[in-house]
Amino acid sequence: MKVTLKHFTPLEVCSMAIRTCWQSFEKSDNGGEKDLALIDRVGNKFKHSSTLEHLYYNFYIQGISRACLQELARHRMASYSVKSSRYTLKEIKQEATFLPPNEANLNRAEKYLVFTSNKNVNIASLKALENLREILCENTHNDIAKYAMPESYKTELHWSINARSLQNFLELRTSRAALWEIQKLAHSIYEALPQEHRFIFEEKITQPYEKNKDSDANPNDC
Repeated sequence: MKVTLKHFTPLEVCSMAIRTCWQSFEKSDNGGEKDLALIDRVGNKFKHSSTLEHLYYNFYIQGISRACLQELARHRMASYSVKSSRYTLKEIKQEATFLPPNEANLNRAEKYLVFTSNKNVNIASLKALENLREILCENTHNDIAKYAMPESYKTELHWSINARSLQNFLELRTSRAALWEIQKLAHSIYEALPQEHRFIFEEKITQPYEKNKDSDANPNDC
């Protein structure tokens, strides 16, 4: 998994938007400590969080599973441009067989699959990938073949979201109750933020990310 911040809105856009409400432009220090304190006071402490919607962030997210993408897509107040399986599934046609699940095949398959700590799940994903490769080699159209894609198949996307919605995302997805992979993604997104922007989000981090915490069962599932 790799998260790259491609673009972000300067903080002064938010502070000027806030000052518009009270016409207090003369109190601005051009993005200095006064303006930063204003954003924290109004956007965070006073919960006038609609003012945070003027801040936008665009991330390039690589190497997450389609299972994780489904979780991410539940956050509707965001924009998504996702790698198309319709046009890109041909990428595995040139590969030799992925079976048996030996070290060499696992290493090659990791280019396409997100593996967990569960060996049986990983082998099942590998079998599904090989089945998909065979179907594609039979010249089955991608629109049909993609129905055989495993949920662990890797994808990538550009993701744009405003600060208010990102607060909500981080609060929910850094929770222990969230899918392990999206927990990792949420922390990676936070770490990709500019240092000077993190004060807007730091209180929304539910818990530190535990590396290798990729269990196949959620203790809160019912």
